[in-house]
Order: sequence, then structure tokens, then C-alpha cells
Amino acid sequence: MKCEFDVQMTASALYDYNMYHTYSGVAGITGNAVGAVFFILFAAYRQPAYLIAGLMLILYSPVMLYINAHKQIKLNPIYKNTMHYVFDDEGVTVTVGEESLNVTWDQMQKARSTNQSILLYTGPKSAWVFPKKDLKEKRYDLIEIISTHMEPSKVKIKQ
Repeated sequence: MKCEFDVQMTASALYDYNMYHTYSGVAGITGNAVGAVFFILFAAYRQPAYLIAGLMLILYSPVMLYINAHKQIKLNPIYKNTMHYVFDDEGVTVTVGEESLNVTWDQMQKARSTNQSILLYTGPKSAWVFPKKDLKEKRYDLIEIISTHMEPSKVKIKQ
């Protein structure tokens, strides 16, 4: 089986990945939990400092991730070009301009999905982001080829 498509990275897709990556980890969950505790303390004691601390903890990460996504899109030259992906039985080939990279299936860490994207992790903190709007109907082919070539425990993709 072979699946081939192009992706133009956007700030929205990068923000979606950053939000998923941050809030699916311990730090993101803990930050929100502590922020919620400050809201409870504010409700109980009516001290504005608790409200301010809660708002800062809850809002800081999403705002900074949004700003950073837009900054990365503007500053990182790789995002200025369309990325061409070819998935086959050997692995994935990504081509940007004249540069090409081959990654075998055994080098893939995990596959996840968000409401907007399919994520294929190539390292603990790095992933290829495939916006579903760019994939259109090829999304189902991509899910099938990932599911076929990766261990089921590494794949958590919702249609």
C-alpha cells in the first residue's frame, strides 16, 4: 500500500499539536489542576490573589503556545514550503524543496490524533503534523497504513 499527499503547515495546525502535546502530559494537567485549586480558594476566601494566580496558571500556556506557533511559522524556513509525504511499506519519505528524508516504520514512536490533525511522533517531543483538512479523503488511507505498520499499542487515532 502507498499513500501520498502534500501538507502546508499553518499556525493553527502547529498550535493544535502544541496544545495536544502540552495538555496530554503531566505538566499541562498539573498546571490546570493547580489553577482550579486557586479558583476554589478564591471562591472560599474571596482573595483576588487566588483569582489572579488561577487565571495565570490556566491561561498562560494556551496564550504562549498560540504566540509561539505563529512565531515559528514566520521564522522557521521549513514551514514556508509545502511538505510532500510518501508512505509505503518501508516507511515515510518527506520532501521539502530539494531536501528529502526517509524514516523507517521502526523509527516511529507513536501515532495520535486530535480533532484537527493526525500526529506521527518521530521522537519523544517531535512529530509530523498532518492537518485533516489537508488530507481530505486520504486521511483514511493514512490511518490504515499507520495502523498496518505500527504496533497497536503505539497507535491511538480517532476517525
